[in-house]
Formats: sequence, C-alpha cells, structure tokens
Amino acid sequence: MTISATQPMPWEEIDTVLLDMDGTLLDLNFDTYFWTEHVPQRYAEKNGIAPEQAKAQLYPRFHAVAGTMDWYCLDYWTRELGLDIALLKEEVDHLIAVHPQVPEFLERLRGMDKRVVLVTNAHMKSLALKMERTRLAGHFDAIVCSHDFRLPKEDPAFWERMQQREPFAPRRTLLVDDSLPVLRAAQSYGIAHLRAVSKPDSRQPLREVTEFPAIADFGDIMPLAE
Repeated sequence: MTISATQPMPWEEIDTVLLDMDGTLLDLNFDTYFWTEHVPQRYAEKNGIAPEQAKAQLYPRFHAVAGTMDWYCLDYWTRELGLDIALLKEEVDHLIAVHPQVPEFLERLRGMDKRVVLVTNAHMKSLALKMERTRLAGHFDAIVCSHDFRLPKEDPAFWERMQQREPFAPRRTLLVDDSLPVLRAAQSYGIAHLRAVSKPDSRQPLREVTEFPAIADFGDIMPLAE
C-alpha cells in the first residue's frame, strides 16, 4: 500500500529543496519509450535484425548496469551500441514533457526563498536537451549532475560530494525523487524530509510505494500561496 503524502509539508522546517529530474519533474515516458522502443528500433536497423531480437539483446545489457554511472552515460552507450545516443534523443524530443503543477511548485518555492537545486543522474547531454526543451533551468539556484562526481545518487558517497559542492543542512532539506534506491541513500545520509513519486511515467499506473511518503504530483505538497 502506498504511503500517502497527504499531511501538510512542514515548510517552516525546510531550507533546501533537492529535486530529481526524470520521473520527478519530467514525465518518465520519454525515457521509457526511448530505451525500450526507440533505441532497439535504431539498433535493429543498424544491425539488420528484427526489433524484437534487438530488444532481447539489449534489455539484459541495460539491466546489467542499472543504477551505475554506465547506465546513465550517453557516451558509454554510444560506444557500446555504435549509435549516436544523444542524436537519437533529439529524434523523439517531442515526448519530453513537464509533469503537472511543476512550474507552479517551483514558482512557489522561489516566493518562499527556499534554495532549490536540481540533482540528476542524467548525462550532461541529456540534461542540456531537456533544459532547452522545458525552459526550467531558470527556476533553480543550482544544477548538480552526478557525472561531475562520477558517482550515481544511489551511492552513499554521492551525498558527501554533494555536500561539498552545495552545502545543505540534511535535517532541514527535502528531497523529491522517483528512485527508491536514491531515497534510501539520502535517508542514510540523514536527509530528513523525503518524498517518493508514485507516478513517474504518465502512461503507467500508480506505483505502490511503502518505504517513503509518496506524491502522485506536486499538488500533494504545493506550498500555500502567499
């Protein structure tokens, strides 16, 4: 059973808001489609095989490196697959979409004088494409890419490096992320306010989240207007 985040967020106890990108601020449908359909299609065309055969070859390779820096690295997959992954992302960039109520949520945080930091595992090329398409970059006080540290957010050591780059008080920090392994690592580091995302992909049903309070969209934790 999903733990609902219906209780009001104690905004008076929060100074810093750390926000994930894919699946949290942005609809994960883009990434889901890209890796499960578009890349296999282009890989099949390149290698003269059927799309289903390409999926049978690629999915285990994706799974084998999930949660590591290789999984998130476009340059790694370009080398591994012989495809220009960054260019392929541009082919389907019309699927990049912002989740409901995200712009309003970011504006409310700005009005409350919270420090808002985007913290993402996305590769720099993917990050640049998505910020260009969504125009969200101006809402953040800082943007931190885990590739700068060569550590994914799932690694507890990431949060030590994050603290050095963007100092924050863990007990007065909120992290919103769709990844449970990331939330676990942040919890171990001592971040007090954690929210999972129960609907990272608009085309998939609500996920059942039992470890952390979860939001379906940012309306669940929207600060009251001044």
